Amino acid sequence: MKKTKVAVNGYGVIGKRVAEAVALQDDMELVGIGDVAADWRIKAAAKKYDIFANTEEGRKAMGNQKIEVSGDLDDLLDAADVVVDCAPKKFGAQNAEKYRRAGVKFIVQGGEKHETASHSFSAENNYASALGRDATRVVSCNTTSIVRTLSALKRTGLLKKARGTLLRRATDPWESHKNGIMNTLVPEPEIPSHQGPDAQSVDPELDVLTAAVKVPETLSHLHYWTVQLTKQTSKKEVLNAFATSTRTAFINMSDDLSANNAVKELMLDLGRSHGDMYEVAIWEDMLKVEGDELYYAYLVDNQAIVIPETIDAIRALTEMETDPQKSIDKTNQSLGITQRFI
Repeated sequence: MKKTKVAVNGYGVIGKRVAEAVALQDDMELVGIGDVAADWRIKAAAKKYDIFANTEEGRKAMGNQKIEVSGDLDDLLDAADVVVDCAPKKFGAQNAEKYRRAGVKFIVQGGEKHETASHSFSAENNYASALGRDATRVVSCNTTSIVRTLSALKRTGLLKKARGTLLRRATDPWESHKNGIMNTLVPEPEIPSHQGPDAQSVDPELDVLTAAVKVPETLSHLHYWTVQLTKQTSKKEVLNAFATSTRTAFINMSDDLSANNAVKELMLDLGRSHGDMYEVAIWEDMLKVEGDELYYAYLVDNQAIVIPETIDAIRALTEMETDPQKSIDKTNQSLGITQRFI
């Protein structure tokens, strides 16, 4: 089997997880990591992967830290069929021009604007429209969860309109000592918040509105949703609808999984790498249906949920697999994605 050669540019929270996931795929080969830093993260990466310095300053810094450098960004792009850009927000748009000049397919993250790639991706929703494209954008963690769950209701003919409130983690855990918030709540200044319109960049037909609040914690996001259904239905039918997404999982308050820290500990106990949760974790015993109205809540692991989407996006752009479900199943199996954790 010919393997697709994948480069990861940026080795932060998402980059290191993408690199690990690519390494698990039997149809992909990780050709290297591009970065500008020379801190503990790159030192750890250098023990497993070839490192490429994106700038001359970065090369000098890596040399000073005795990090072996395999080349520059041009060398990395020459070796790759596709590059996954995991650089900080807004850098992806700048890097996109470099990728285009190099003639390499690329994937940017949800922090970039839709126009950067002119396509926004969620595997269960629009895999087919990404086939053979030069670029796509994997939407953000919150948007990914919105598209997964609402598309499941839409597929089964239940979705009329949805209104959600998002409690957003303040920062990533590894840098909470740098720029977290404490003893305050920070609402996004506009309603709708950006996640609803972002979900419509994947599926313009979604009638969705969101409001968001930044809260002083780092483990995950928490969503509350009120959905008007197309008809009066039962809780069982709604649960069956959510189950049509293989990347939603059900958790229960009755198992004492009543807070995000408990769910994080469960992921660690299950042996998940970094304690990652790739699934949207919906509280099954909290979910309520009253006539044609649905109320539910779920958790989003902001560090992990976009990883399986990124792997599928690689297959779509390179047309390694044209059948969406075959790619999704392959990715799910490699990452241990399940609809029941216990």
